[in-house]
Amino acid sequence: MNSKPSRREFGATALATIAASAMPAPYLWAAEKKYDPGSSDTEIKLGQTVPHSGPGSLYGVIGRVGEAYFQMLNDKGGINGRKVKFLSMDDAYSAPKCVEATRRLVEQDEVLALFGSLGTAPQTAVHKYLNAKGVPQLLLNTGASKWNDPKNHKWTMAGLPLYPTEARILAKHVVGVKPNAKIGILYQNDDFGRDFLGPFKQVLADAGGTAKVIMEQTYDLTEPTVDSQLINLSKSGADVFYNITTGKAASQSIRKVVELGWKPLQLLSAGSTGRSILNAAGFENATGIVAIRYAKEVGVPRWEKDPDVMAFEELRKKYLPTVDPDNTIAFAGYGQVASMAEILRRCGDDLTRANVLKQATTLAGFHSPYFLDGINFSYTPDDYTPMKTLYISIFNGKDWDISDKPVTE
Repeated sequence: MNSKPSRREFGATALATIAASAMPAPYLWAAEKKYDPGSSDTEIKLGQTVPHSGPGSLYGVIGRVGEAYFQMLNDKGGINGRKVKFLSMDDAYSAPKCVEATRRLVEQDEVLALFGSLGTAPQTAVHKYLNAKGVPQLLLNTGASKWNDPKNHKWTMAGLPLYPTEARILAKHVVGVKPNAKIGILYQNDDFGRDFLGPFKQVLADAGGTAKVIMEQTYDLTEPTVDSQLINLSKSGADVFYNITTGKAASQSIRKVVELGWKPLQLLSAGSTGRSILNAAGFENATGIVAIRYAKEVGVPRWEKDPDVMAFEELRKKYLPTVDPDNTIAFAGYGQVASMAEILRRCGDDLTRANVLKQATTLAGFHSPYFLDGINFSYTPDDYTPMKTLYISIFNGKDWDISDKPVTE
C-alpha cells in the first residue's frame, strides 16, 4: 500500500499550513485555552461573601439564588461546557469575618473571581487585598463611590447605582417639589450611610441653600431599634425625612414614622425598596415614599407576565421553593448572577482573571433581567459607574408609580 500522499492531498495540506501561518497572531491566541486558579477544562470556581446570619441576614438569599442559578446552568451543561462551582460564604456583615472568608476563598479554595458580595464596610476591608492579589471583585452589592476607581483599584466594580448618583437625583427632586424643605436624616453609621450625605448636601447648597438639613441621626447595625432616633427627628420640625437605612432598620423606621403621626415627604435609599422590606413595614405605612428605581419587581401584577420575571419564578419554584415569590432581594440576586454568567460566557476559553475583568469592564449595553426597560450597564474600562440612568418613583401603597422619563446624571 502506498502511504505517500497524493499531489492533491499534499497540496491541501500545504495550503492549510500556509493559511494557518498567515493568520494574525491574535486569532491564534484567541483559540488557545487559558486558565488562572479557579478555572479548568471542566470547572469554573467563583466566590462571594454575604450575611447569611446576623443583622443583615435578610440579604443572605442573594447567595442562595446564586447557588440555585448555577445549579440550573450546570444541569443544562454549564457555561461553555464547564460546570460552575459557587461558594457563598457567611460574613455576618462583619468586616473581620469578611476578611477571613475572603482570604479562604482566594487562598484555600482558589476561586477565579468574586461577585455579588455585599456591604460597604465588609467589602472595604478586603478591597486592597483583592486588588493586590489581582482577583476580580465584581458586581458588588454596594454603590459606594470608592468602587469607581479604575486607575488605582481596577479589580473592583460596584453592581448597584452609585450612592452619590442616587443622592444627587433625590436632592434635585426635593429642591423641585419643596424648595424650602427642612430635612431630617437618619443614616447608617458607616461608609454606606456617609456616602449619601455629601452629594445630597452639595445639591442643596448649589440650589441656593433654602432647602436645609436641620437634624441628622445615626444608628449602628447592632442596635435593636431606631425608635429613639425617629422620635428625635419627628420633634425637629423637619418636613422631609431622608431615610438612609437598610434591612430591618428600614422596615422599623418606615413603620415608626406612621406610629408617631409624623407626615414628612420621605426619601428612601434604593437598596431598601424591596417588597420584603416594605412588607415588614406594612405597605400602607410606605405609601408616598419617594425613591430611585432602576429595576423590575416580583410579586406584583405589573410584572407577572414579564419574561424575565417568569424565568425567575420558574427557577424559584424548582430550586428555591422556600423563598417567597415576592422577595425582590432574591430577584436582585438573580439579575446579578445572570450578569456574572454573561461575563463568563464572553470569556470563552480565556478564563484568566485579566480576561474576566476585561469582559466585565466592557459590559456597557448589557441589559440585566432585573433592570427596567431603558436601563443597561454603562461600565467602560475608564469609568466603572454601573448605570447612569435612573427613575424617580413614588410608592402608592401597592406598587411603585415610576416616572415617565428616566433621569440621567
